[in-house]
Amino acid sequence: MSVCKPKTPEPPPSTSTMKRAQLVFVPCPGIGHLVSTVGFAKLILERNENFLITMLVINNPYDPSVNSYVESLFATHTQIKSIAIPAIADPPVEALAENPERVFIQFIRDHGPLVKDAIVNQVMANSPAPVASVIVDFICACFIDVAKELGVPSHVFFCSDAAFYGLTVYLSEREDGGQPKFREADLDYTIPSYANPVPYRVLPLVHRDPAYETFGALGRKYRESNGVIINTFSELESHAVNTLVARDDLPSMFTVGPLIDHKGRGLSGTEAAKRDEIMKWLDDQQENSVVFLCFGSQGAFREEQLKEIAIGLERSGQPFLWAVRKPPSPGEIVPGYYTTFDEIFPEEFMEKTKNIGRICGWAPQVDVLAHRAVGAFVSHCGWNSTLESLWYGVPIITWPSYGEQQINAFQLVKDLGLAVELTLDFRRDCPTDFVKAEDITKAVKYMMEHGSEYRDKAKATGEIAKQVLLEGGSSYVAFGRLIEQWLGNKL
Repeated sequence: MSVCKPKTPEPPPSTSTMKRAQLVFVPCPGIGHLVSTVGFAKLILERNENFLITMLVINNPYDPSVNSYVESLFATHTQIKSIAIPAIADPPVEALAENPERVFIQFIRDHGPLVKDAIVNQVMANSPAPVASVIVDFICACFIDVAKELGVPSHVFFCSDAAFYGLTVYLSEREDGGQPKFREADLDYTIPSYANPVPYRVLPLVHRDPAYETFGALGRKYRESNGVIINTFSELESHAVNTLVARDDLPSMFTVGPLIDHKGRGLSGTEAAKRDEIMKWLDDQQENSVVFLCFGSQGAFREEQLKEIAIGLERSGQPFLWAVRKPPSPGEIVPGYYTTFDEIFPEEFMEKTKNIGRICGWAPQVDVLAHRAVGAFVSHCGWNSTLESLWYGVPIITWPSYGEQQINAFQLVKDLGLAVELTLDFRRDCPTDFVKAEDITKAVKYMMEHGSEYRDKAKATGEIAKQVLLEGGSSYVAFGRLIEQWLGNKL
């Protein structure tokens, strides 16, 4: 009589033997877009190592620093493969200045055949793993058509906020319904993704008809994707998120943020030295005492405005750290740096503030915001900067400049109560827009002397931001749903 021996349980398959899937990213060639895109890709690999990730990198013809930034990013994150898309003819600077949205979108669209070729001949041909999705930046929605042609799913990566995504959907529906474009004489607009009526003045991104049509077309295109991934969290933008999730006529939405690059790229010797000098200066300041002014990679002001900021800061009497950039030279688009600040600031200003203020060109923004000495952030309200500021519990004083920054500032002040308004509608391309020294002094003094409620709310929001990424948190769960969708598509 034979005895049946119990079977030894088989060990679970190792990750090396499990089926794998490919994700192909097509980011917009701008630093603000690339940082959050790479951060998102890193997080995917941390959650599930069975994905093979490839970034298709489009050349930025106007900002060489972006291309060097890309090189340093991928040198640091070697687990992400990058493929450089061949360069095409650059749009004339004059055309880009006259009609930036339409010209830039067409420049991106012209890369379509090259993107398709890279996916077919350098991604699909080099690995048997199926493509689970082509993930396109929200500016690069035209490549949804490339994914369709290849018979693979597509997702939109929105490195801006959920409310702004809702605005693009709203624009597309206005156009489809035959409603007129926005006009200055109109009353405030009821846009579902914003809790308060939105005034015309905070919508300069779509004041011109071509820009309005461009963003409406993007909103329409997003509907053809398999999902929209947004760098936000539902607790921060609860009104916008709930409004969008409640609709069954839009693609699935995944709020996976905040995606923040806390380490940044590797610094050169010069940048590392500058960082050390700035951090040492902050170490000598009292907690929550410093006002940090930084306006993003495109944030540059005319000399008249710089001098007004200087007067406003001096009169506020508050310690400050101010990152100053130089407006682009004629025929250029990207701001530069001053070789010396003596050429723009009067000697008496430098003398009077030498003990309480520090002026720099480049600044390590995340490191600065994380420092205990920083008590307020005068910001352009770009979405990456907004998330970084809130993560570290630093309240914002709004000074938007271009793009969707004005509507971001509006949401922060009016809908979320997380910022003090300095200006909501400043436009760098409008020569008559000017923020006076007394308004700067007033906003800075108010935040630093009476803004404890904003600071408390920012700190509370920062704590929530950290919790949503942990197991069981809203963004962690949304990320899991997204991974399940990808794996369900192809594995």
